Amino acid sequence: MDERTRIAAMQLSRMRGMTAMYHRRFFLDVNLTTVLVVALFVVGWSGAEPAFLLVPVVALIGAVQTAFDSSYLTFARWYAAFLERYLNQLLGARIHVAAELENTYLFELGSPKIVTIPLTGGFTWFSFVTIFYTVIGALAYAFGLVLGWETLTSAPIGVAVLYLAGLFGLTLSALLVGTWWFATGEGERRLAAVLEGRFGEAVDTSGVAD
Repeated sequence: MDERTRIAAMQLSRMRGMTAMYHRRFFLDVNLTTVLVVALFVVGWSGAEPAFLLVPVVALIGAVQTAFDSSYLTFARWYAAFLERYLNQLLGARIHVAAELENTYLFELGSPKIVTIPLTGGFTWFSFVTIFYTVIGALAYAFGLVLGWETLTSAPIGVAVLYLAGLFGLTLSALLVGTWWFATGEGERRLAAVLEGRFGEAVDTSGVAD
């Protein structure tokens, strides 16, 4: 094995480790958020109603954190896909196909999407699971706010305004920045620009999602 092949193989192994780690991290954060939200509902229904107002905060943090996990998963998959193409060209054979399988079975790279939910075709079980957790999180956010509304309206006006302004401001910011980064493809365009610049002469970059 020559030096180029050895180094590329090492980097590919590292990226595969990252994809596995961020898959685990995603579900760890989902499970932690779920446990905290359920615990806050139980505490609220046990008589400490202000706990309901923490539910939207925890749900929002969970949504942002899992989207962050997905962004790192996308990063690792892009680099792994290019390394596989590079190694296949060095070896002169189509041996590494994990990236192609992931594009078909999990979610496609290089296409418009909301985190991992495709906006055009390519719907998968992975996409459904993302929608599933997103809807549950949104419902928890809404129910927590509704159930804690009486507590909020009985609080000093300054506290209520600060809470709502902070909550809705952060929610809107997350939606706007998330749309810019994921749905418009800004994040993936940056990855493509760097990888094509690095491997453009050696690797066919005519669409990482091929």
